[in-house]
Amino acid sequence: MILRDKLRSLLVRLYARRVEGHLDHAQVPKHIGVIMDGNRRWAKAAGSTTAQGHRAGADKIGEFLGWCSETDVEVVTLWLLSTDNFDRPQEELVPLLGIIEDVVRDLVADGRWRLHHVGAMDLLPAGMQSTLKEAEEATAHVDGILVNVAIGYGGRQEIADAVRSMLHDAHDKGMSMEELAEAVDIDMIGRHLYTKAQPDPDLVIRTSGEQRLSGFMLWQTAHSEYYFCEAYWPAFRKVDFLRALRDYAARHRRFGS
Repeated sequence: MILRDKLRSLLVRLYARRVEGHLDHAQVPKHIGVIMDGNRRWAKAAGSTTAQGHRAGADKIGEFLGWCSETDVEVVTLWLLSTDNFDRPQEELVPLLGIIEDVVRDLVADGRWRLHHVGAMDLLPAGMQSTLKEAEEATAHVDGILVNVAIGYGGRQEIADAVRSMLHDAHDKGMSMEELAEAVDIDMIGRHLYTKAQPDPDLVIRTSGEQRLSGFMLWQTAHSEYYFCEAYWPAFRKVDFLRALRDYAARHRRFGS
């Protein structure tokens, strides 16, 4: 590393410490959703392969969760694979699925996180389904951050699945369509989402400069704050994370205004 790069790295660390020192932990979001975007563009810029880009993005996850644990975050939702990603070429999708399975196993082995899958389980390969179920069982006792791994996830798919689940539940209880129509409210739908019994995200972070949700947690983010970061996900730094928290704390939320 040349002197200029060393100096830049030192200044970034010093700035991060300054931002962290002024961070009000009482204003830290309890649930953060993350759209981890930019792996492929990072790889292209670095002259690496797409698989290497996805691997670099996977390696960032443990570091990110470590930052969250230092700042009293309680729930993190990581969007690892969308329903749209299944349209990618098999030569990219197959290695990506393997990398995601490795991520899940690594999070279990870490021992600090309680894992929960959010997404359409039936869209995933049988081996990955088993890995996710085993991960939830193995970490159910962990008293740490609840990490939602959004794999095979789409916001519209979640709402459709919630409605389907609600209809099945009503049928099992012997409710008529008229009774169900009278009973349906926001809370009832919420009880059938993938994230039932969890707090909604307070903050959603999206990397890579894109400023859209792309279907991420459409129901749950009705009152969320958003932070869009220019850095590609593999290059996302602690100082970027702290800036997101600082920006969140500085906003004045007036629900219902």
